[in-house]
Amino acid sequence: MKRIIWCAFLIGIAGAPLQLQAQDRDTGFLNRTVTVDGATHRYQVYVPRDYDPDVAWPVILFLHGAGERGDDGIIQTEVGLGRALRRWPERYPAIVVLPQAPTETLWQGEIADVAMAALDQTVAEYRTDATRTYLTGLSMGGNGSWYLGYHHADRFAAVAPICGFVSTLGSFDGGFSSAADPHAEVASHLAETPVWIFHGESDTVVSVEESRKMHAALQAVDAPVRYTELPGTGHNSWDAAYASPGFAEWLFEQGKR
Repeated sequence: MKRIIWCAFLIGIAGAPLQLQAQDRDTGFLNRTVTVDGATHRYQVYVPRDYDPDVAWPVILFLHGAGERGDDGIIQTEVGLGRALRRWPERYPAIVVLPQAPTETLWQGEIADVAMAALDQTVAEYRTDATRTYLTGLSMGGNGSWYLGYHHADRFAAVAPICGFVSTLGSFDGGFSSAADPHAEVASHLAETPVWIFHGESDTVVSVEESRKMHAALQAVDAPVRYTELPGTGHNSWDAAYASPGFAEWLFEQGKR
């Protein structure tokens, strides 16, 4: 069992319960750290401007792509969902957790554990709705969405991978290479989880076939899956996905039973 130490920048009265302290917290993008197995990782938590600690809020775990890896704890907020939160905050009334993967890593193994630790720490810090925890990510984070969805299907009310992959892709290991059919393997764990897949038809970085195969695999097990393929769109299909009012509405309609 991994030893996890939680670290958060707490304000308010010392010794008060975390959720009571949250009443005095700032909103917007907030710096946080989490320590897993002796290594400290920066991440961000987005708190809506009208956060009310008397309300149980939905939570979104967002996984960035390869270009946002690092250790500054900031750049992962500038692409994808973070940008949408700044542009359309009213569409995303949720606590959002934005971890950052170190350079030369993927959202698998220990780094996947870091993402889950950041999620757990946020749930402990704020009042949240355990039945409405969502997972989404783009590119490498789309792969991470499949990976974490596969390993923690019971945790998420919905999963939304954008231009993600499951098979090994160039220098990126899909994380399911030991399975005879990795797409079917992932689908077998997500058969009861609502999934919405996005991919650009003209993506030259991650082949659209990756999402087509996952869509077919999920259909084969009668999973509640949606698939949106964007004609003429390249790798940055996340811009259209997160800008879509329909996507946000669908996401918040999902809940664990």
